[in-house]
Amino acid sequence: MKALIWNKNRSTEFTQKPYPEIQHPLDAIVKVKMSSICTSDLHIIHGAVPTAIPGTILGHEFVGEIVELGKDIKNLKIGTRVSANCETFCGDCFFCKKGYINNCINGGWKLGCSIDGCQAEYVRVPFAHTGLTKIPDSLSYQNALFVGDILSSGYFAAEMCEIKKDYTVAVIGSGPVGLCAMQCARFMGAKKIIAIDKDETRLNIAFSKGFADTALNPQKQDTLKEILSMTNNFGADAVIEAAGSDDTFQLAWQIARPNAIVGIVAMYENNQVFPLPKMYGKNLTFKTGGVDAVHCKKLLKLIEEKTLTTDFLISKIFDFNDIEQAYKYFENRTDNCLKVALKYD
Repeated sequence: MKALIWNKNRSTEFTQKPYPEIQHPLDAIVKVKMSSICTSDLHIIHGAVPTAIPGTILGHEFVGEIVELGKDIKNLKIGTRVSANCETFCGDCFFCKKGYINNCINGGWKLGCSIDGCQAEYVRVPFAHTGLTKIPDSLSYQNALFVGDILSSGYFAAEMCEIKKDYTVAVIGSGPVGLCAMQCARFMGAKKIIAIDKDETRLNIAFSKGFADTALNPQKQDTLKEILSMTNNFGADAVIEAAGSDDTFQLAWQIARPNAIVGIVAMYENNQVFPLPKMYGKNLTFKTGGVDAVHCKKLLKLIEEKTLTTDFLISKIFDFNDIEQAYKYFENRTDNCLKVALKYD
């Protein structure tokens, strides 16, 4: 089958690989119908993910049809259309039972990182009974494509902030995760959402689609001053950091009101420093981590109800055979690209 792998020299190769086989009774083989490229895939190619294994098939965002099942899977059927979780988790260990699936003891393999991923015609999914979610008949593959990663990450970010109905929530970063976090914050009851980004195109998306009530560009406005002016000089009730730069990390705690929660889902290239003397007395709570994508079924229902949407994220659809071109388009942010989708049939 055709597949995209990455090599030690930070290059990719579109090549032939053997078809995957069932290796465990809880495995499933899925025929990929649509996938996407994530910034995490770029991190792997650039050598920034120590656990990644060269020669591995890339990709972890996908939807498809089950074509083979391990004998111990009872909740899925061959032919079922499914959305895949970006994580593999057993559902039974200490961490899984608490909902911390990112820390699963028995799973924890990242598709496209330490085991073969979805940028191939077929993919083996370990612990498929927990990692695959049936797509409702009313939804297309495109509707469900981002449920297992990007939308789950946005929901995770908003959930960390324990949002209440009168909250003003500031979201730093209006990329795919930030835009999804804004939607989820609104769903959780936020009264006012402030989008913060240096990219005017992305701010316009946040504002025009109603995800944010106010859009601020730190290159054009004094963001701290503006937020203090909007909040009786308090600061935001909750802050979501989805950008991932040294400046945005510092901005996150500065714009938070005393006793606020700062939820960090961004990935950083550099270690970040807490200026504890400066923030002393603000009594802030910081929460951070890899997404615990435990709400996929709920998120699909919210998409079905038109409460949430991710269709707007797709800037361009490529044929799977043009995957290398798609990677260049995505990495270079051609045409202000948010996400690309790869269609397999």
